[in-house]
Amino acid sequence: MSTVQGAGVVVTGAGGGIGAALARRFAAEGARVVVNDLDPGRTKAVADEIGATAVVGDASAIVEGAREALGGTVDVWCANAGLASPGDAFADEAVWAAAWDVNVMAHVRAARALLPDWLERGSGRFVSTVSAAGLLTMVGAAPYSVSKHGAYAFAEWLSLTYRHRGVKVHAICPQGVRTDMLTAAGSAGELVLTPTAIEPEDVADSLFEAIEADRFLVLPHPEVADYYRARATDPERWIGNMNHIQRKWEGEGR
Repeated sequence: MSTVQGAGVVVTGAGGGIGAALARRFAAEGARVVVNDLDPGRTKAVADEIGATAVVGDASAIVEGAREALGGTVDVWCANAGLASPGDAFADEAVWAAAWDVNVMAHVRAARALLPDWLERGSGRFVSTVSAAGLLTMVGAAPYSVSKHGAYAFAEWLSLTYRHRGVKVHAICPQGVRTDMLTAAGSAGELVLTPTAIEPEDVADSLFEAIEADRFLVLPHPEVADYYRARATDPERWIGNMNHIQRKWEGEGR
């Protein structure tokens, strides 16, 4: 794909799962890739596999290091690092704070560091791995659902604010993907997500289709569009259906 060939690309949370799949796909398309994760071993393994550069650390704090590794310019930022964060309204304050920090504020901080250069040269691409939970919700995961709604809102705001100035934004909103995060979702994930779970590579394919079409919303599970429409047009029915799933989950002993 000529759009990303030679581009400087950073993928956070790329030690496995969706992030690793995105890093592999960008590298295969000819991009110069920085692989970021907190785990040094996993980061280096993916980077070595695809001929990329490993930059270990918190996704909120590696923009300058990644920019330096790419020779001074970041063309594409994939804000992929995330926390599953299960729990209800009584989840500990630290769980809520961590979900908000990783799932939302890491995106804000990256954009804050990247936008001046992108706006000056009139180009840049921000890819936010959100989740269908950011459009809908997820039973048993209040901190995750709320923070993913925030991530989607921020991506949407970036797009509507800067698209006329050359900044492209994509929000990836899959349902279940066969990753460690799906495992971390526990019994709720098994009930809601596992039956239709896809591979991380399918998510990467969907992103590249959206890049080619210059489309903001990336739906690796196309049926999410129907759910989103139903939620918007008949919220009472939508909430009732989700409550039915909640009761089924409770009845199965969580």
